[in-house]
Amino acid sequence: MIDRSAQQRPIVSVYGSSATPAGDPAYERAMLLGRLLAEAGATVACGGYAGTMEAVSRGASDCDGRVIGYTLDGMAGRRANRYLSEERRCTTLYQRLESLIHGSDALVAVGGGIGTLVEVFLAWNEIYLGLIDPRPLIVVGPEWAGALDALASVMEIGPHHDHLVTTCAGVEDVVSELRSQGVLSRG
Repeated sequence: MIDRSAQQRPIVSVYGSSATPAGDPAYERAMLLGRLLAEAGATVACGGYAGTMEAVSRGASDCDGRVIGYTLDGMAGRRANRYLSEERRCTTLYQRLESLIHGSDALVAVGGGIGTLVEVFLAWNEIYLGLIDPRPLIVVGPEWAGALDALASVMEIGPHHDHLVTTCAGVEDVVSELRSQGVLSRG
């Protein structure tokens, strides 16, 4: 894990789709995840824009949680969501990915698209290769379980990779998983 001696709160990065609209069940789940993480004492980090990123930020912010948004220079037409406590601007996509992965104690993916795939697979590979200290990488929902099973059936993904990713059935399970893996204290 990351040495957070100067900072008490663990940081949990949350990945997901930027296209999820407010009111959508996926938006509501991400909002619940943000609230649960904040209530458990975590700082939430995300990409800082709309969709899942806004929802998780909103959920954390609604209960006075801290939210860091990593935004990207050159993303024309996109604005940081209003629920961020702090916006950290990145000059390249790679800097943004690195910040979200390396600056967190745990990584959680909820739904998503191609950007979420990049985030999860890059983090997974860095953990596997030992490029970063081990940390929980959690994917949430049956769609992730199905996607990982499908990949394992056509690619060289085996038990030596599988144990690095945890699948949770729903966002309600994420906090207890993070507690069992020592990221969050037992409330």
